[in-house]
Amino acid sequence: GTMRTTSPKHMEDVELGSSSSAKSGNARTRPMMKLKDSNIVELQPLVEPNSRSSKGDGESTSFAKNIVAITMYSGCSIGMVLVNKSLASSYNHLIEGDLNILLVVFQAVAAVICVEFSKFMGWVEYPNFNAQTARLWAPVNLFFCGMLFTGMASMQHNSVPMVTVFKNITNIMTTIGDCILYGASVELLVMAAFGIMLLGAVFAARNDADVTKTGLFWMLGNCLCTSGYVLYLKYATKTVKLSKFGMVFYNNVLCTCFLLPVTMFNGELSMFLNTSALHTVDYAVKNWFAGFVGFFLNFASLNCVAQTGPTTYAMIGSLNKIPIAIFGYLIFDNDISSETW
Repeated sequence: GTMRTTSPKHMEDVELGSSSSAKSGNARTRPMMKLKDSNIVELQPLVEPNSRSSKGDGESTSFAKNIVAITMYSGCSIGMVLVNKSLASSYNHLIEGDLNILLVVFQAVAAVICVEFSKFMGWVEYPNFNAQTARLWAPVNLFFCGMLFTGMASMQHNSVPMVTVFKNITNIMTTIGDCILYGASVELLVMAAFGIMLLGAVFAARNDADVTKTGLFWMLGNCLCTSGYVLYLKYATKTVKLSKFGMVFYNNVLCTCFLLPVTMFNGELSMFLNTSALHTVDYAVKNWFAGFVGFFLNFASLNCVAQTGPTTYAMIGSLNKIPIAIFGYLIFDNDISSETW
């Protein structure tokens, strides 16, 4: 379910809405400050650097933060896919159909419990639930739900290779939106990388290029929802006055509110309740672990978008498919065809 809460929707050292500019001159001491209006704790440096070294130090610090944000998001994303793959391979044979949306709900509830427990223990701080804040954050979850539904529909009406082609088109759409909406500059090598991935996907799908009008509709809808999710996420992380953990809290609470009724409507909840083979400690533990991983994925996603931007986020999401395929081959004995290699 996704989960930069610190991410998950992305764990910056300086929280949004609490930045301050360094002043040149002699070193001065400043105490730690707490912003009471947003419950965000900001750690100010005890000694301000001299102006000569501040620029170089700032660049190296920013680069290090980017690497940490990318590594966290990539690791959590790969881990989440492998955990869900383990759940699916272990229990899908016990039911007719799948419980994809219900699993997202389970993991969202587990993530809420994790972040609330962290708040109770005093490890993190964020405001109590507020309806106005929830309304500001709600579009993020609406885009996310749209991304889930259109993704499932596109998989039903199209082959996996064709879906992969459009996923790469989504990355290019996200990059264009990042340039238009946020003035991002994209290096030539980045665009070349997107082009190579798109050509590779098209080449792999060349023998399975049948596209129906219904399939095209759902794939285009998925492209728009996915790009909208990433682009609006960047806007929300900059405008909603919350710490990353607060964003994780609202992200998963709203996800549960939006998706739980859907599981009642599509029969997933009743299927789970009527399948006694799923009512085991092992299944519960795996779902709780998936929710725990999802908690960190929420934080890592939020942090990655805020720290690096939508274009890098989309690029890392595409590159994650390589280690996921390799781990799937090693752990779950998934076949990798010569064409895929």
